[in-house]
Amino acid sequence: MGHKRIYGLIIGLLISISTFAQTLSEDAQVWLLTCAPGEELYERFGHTALCVYDPENRIDVVFNYGIFDFNVDHFYWKFIRGETWYELGDTPTRWFEAEYANANREIYVQELLLTPEEKETIWTALLENRKPENKKYLYNFVFDNCATRPYQLIVKACTDSIASDYVGYTDRSFRSFIRHYTGRYSWSNAGINLLFGPHADRPMTSEQRLFLPEELMLYMQQAFRVDESHKPLVGIAVLGSFVPPVTPWYASWPFGLALYFLFVAGMSIYDRRRGKRSKWVEILPAIPYVGLLAIVTFLTFFSCHPLVGFGWRLLIIPATHLCARLIYIIR
Repeated sequence: MGHKRIYGLIIGLLISISTFAQTLSEDAQVWLLTCAPGEELYERFGHTALCVYDPENRIDVVFNYGIFDFNVDHFYWKFIRGETWYELGDTPTRWFEAEYANANREIYVQELLLTPEEKETIWTALLENRKPENKKYLYNFVFDNCATRPYQLIVKACTDSIASDYVGYTDRSFRSFIRHYTGRYSWSNAGINLLFGPHADRPMTSEQRLFLPEELMLYMQQAFRVDESHKPLVGIAVLGSFVPPVTPWYASWPFGLALYFLFVAGMSIYDRRRGKRSKWVEILPAIPYVGLLAIVTFLTFFSCHPLVGFGWRLLIIPATHLCARLIYIIR
């Protein structure tokens, strides 16, 4: 067991036995934290958390709905089926900041201008959700994640009396937003596009976009009270913008597809000249493609993922292969 694993267990033990005051003081503050993207695919979309600071009760803690365990039995199998359980964790703010500083990821902050009653409502909900019997939830990438949960807590605390002037990109689909964060020409984006079906091309509503931490941050920055006061919901703020990843041309999927086309076309010409056909050129590409079709079929009928399904992009691979092999017939 590595030292990082031991360190994580010690932190988890300390957090699990920590206790908090049941009621906040009048000087308490609630902050929305938005964390910049990381290198890993699951980090590309950023992260959202809530920080509660109460100097009188010595509370300075970050509540995070993005805790998951890679070591759980059959993790990847459950993840593919959409049966991944995330949980709410709480971490001292200084530890949370240190973790992201070590990963060279910025943390953007927004002070929420809430009434004492609203702060207490959020605090009570966090303590309730923190209980062992309540802290786990069935994670859904677009409808129930680390960003949607804090947003729903804020909305409920404000009794649905907030709106926002933030417009952003209107009529954009789930697919286009996800492509922005994964990189248009990256292989990860290509894989996601092959798995996603027509549901991913539906335009998102303003609220549906808030599953993305950056969109939630921008939305909250222009949020206001829906009453005569029209007061803003955010006070002090330090914001930034997410920088989408840039995929080098030699590591992009179009370049890889072009190499594949040239290889099959070259083998077609070679076979034509020698008067024989290389059967392995037909069979070898079919193996991963049939596997991909099997995965998509399984996810379409047996997965909780709402965006997975059959789409025309699944035809890109066989279409490329067919076009290259037509050279055999033409020549």
